[in-house]
Amino acid sequence: MCEKEKNRIMLLYLPKIRHKMSFYQKNLYFSRDMWYDSKKILPFCMWQLGGDKVRILICDDDARIREKIRECIKIYLQGIEVKRAEIVLFADGNELLKDKGQKDIVFLDIEMSGANGIYVGEKLKEANANVIIIVVTAYSEYLDDAMRFQVFRYLSKPLDRQRLLRNMKDAVAQYYSIQSMEKKIPIETKQGVHILPLSSIIFVEAQGKKVVVHTVVQDFDSVQNMRYWQDKLPPDIFFRTHRSFLVNMGYVKEFDHSLVHLTGEGYQAYLTKRKYREFREAYLLYLEGMG
Repeated sequence: MCEKEKNRIMLLYLPKIRHKMSFYQKNLYFSRDMWYDSKKILPFCMWQLGGDKVRILICDDDARIREKIRECIKIYLQGIEVKRAEIVLFADGNELLKDKGQKDIVFLDIEMSGANGIYVGEKLKEANANVIIIVVTAYSEYLDDAMRFQVFRYLSKPLDRQRLLRNMKDAVAQYYSIQSMEKKIPIETKQGVHILPLSSIIFVEAQGKKVVVHTVVQDFDSVQNMRYWQDKLPPDIFFRTHRSFLVNMGYVKEFDHSLVHLTGEGYQAYLTKRKYREFREAYLLYLEGMG
């Protein structure tokens, strides 16, 4: 690959699976020679491609803590060349709740004047179940309360810089995973084009010359082939278990060395023996990313 082509490569999201692959999506493509490594390659497609600006909110009544978190985040974002990010600071929970902007990633103290972090976290989750909340506190006794509103991470003060950076990386990966699943995708059939959320696709199946997209709504006979769908769907969420099956790991119930059992109407997909270990590793990494 020439240097000019290498410079055109842009990353769509963070594949946590380390393997070689090649796919094309909206002028984005990867070389077969490129190794995917979550420690080296980070998802910045939406920021780089002009998507919505991600908002990162920091709420702590200690100005020194706010500044420390902000500086760490800025260093991290500069390292992955993110240009479309906004960092907003708040001194108390009431001020944060009054904010009308979107809330993507929130660093939240617990013990603050006015509304405490537990109350604020619950309100944020009520307004947006997908908000990623990282609790930052010196009080470990609030852990159980924080877990009730599905806090993403729980960081203890005094803050460790490296741990903060690691958790920021995980939050960004989670953010892109959520964004990719909320993305709308067209399914073209002979009757027309159906627009559905990516998350509604359970699996794609080749039945002879016909390709069927099984969704939570209904099954669609796609005019595109399996190669199209493998290139179209995010590889950190969808896995090609067999030449005839491409499955959404979010719908996996269980699997053995020959079959993957999926939720809904007794769905199952073949799993080739040579892909069992690769699929197992991919699925465990998928679960880790969702946790």
